[in-house]
Amino acid sequence: MSLQNRYDFVYYFDVRDGNPNGDPDAGNLPRVDPESGHGLVTDVCLKRKIRNFIEINKFDPITEQGPAGLKIYVRDKAVLNRQNTEAYEALKIKSEPKKLPKDEQKSRELTDWMCQNFFDIRAFGAVMTTEVNCGQVRGPVQLTFARSIEPIVTLEHSITRCAVTNEKDVDKERTMGRKFTIPYALYRAHGFINARLAQKTGFNNDDLNLLWEALSGMFDVDRSAARGEMTPRRLVVFKHESDLGNAPAHRLFERVTTNRKSQSDSAARSFDDYEIAVNQADLPQGISILEPLN
Repeated sequence: MSLQNRYDFVYYFDVRDGNPNGDPDAGNLPRVDPESGHGLVTDVCLKRKIRNFIEINKFDPITEQGPAGLKIYVRDKAVLNRQNTEAYEALKIKSEPKKLPKDEQKSRELTDWMCQNFFDIRAFGAVMTTEVNCGQVRGPVQLTFARSIEPIVTLEHSITRCAVTNEKDVDKERTMGRKFTIPYALYRAHGFINARLAQKTGFNNDDLNLLWEALSGMFDVDRSAARGEMTPRRLVVFKHESDLGNAPAHRLFERVTTNRKSQSDSAARSFDDYEIAVNQADLPQGISILEPLN
């Protein structure tokens, strides 16, 4: 059964001595708001980690087999036309280049098949109007950019290796390149789950629980030297009684505040330097608060 409740949530994570989301247009420097100096992590980056968590945890790495309905559409080295073709073959519908079937029912069946079989389409939506056309889906789960609580400082490090590629370079200096890290930053992102859109894509309570699980564990399956230590810190979920919602999301988000425990001018270097408070007094009628990471 699809979702019957709207959800809005606040998600905190931090990074220590790493680059949480490099900007390819800026030499892979950590993304930053140039006016305020606050660090940024894109919604696309967070969705990528959610997809990776599900693929790694739910599918056999050799056979690539896993539970029905949890395939990942946008994944490493995926050929989207090939994945779209699966829907046509399963439903025995003839494909025309770049066109959906003229029969509206067949067109809906193709899109529905993709939603039923691919978690990320069911959750985030997808534009599947490639050469093998399966339509478009607007997903119920949407994320904002994550923004650091305070301005970040980017450090630049020279890195070296003791080996060389070619014999002619054996006597040369071993400087290999540079990497960039943030000493420490706490990030906050907002998320929205639209129950009306969930009813269209089939996103259900099992999918919702899997999403919370991914937000809790996705950094543990995404370790790399470049990203340093990334850790989920808190997930505050506002559940609405109705599918359309019982209060504006921004009013609910304002109830979640982040403050430094100490007023000193020293830079934050751990999560213990912050205090996250949730105002639960006089909640709007029909709103309850969940904390799935606790």
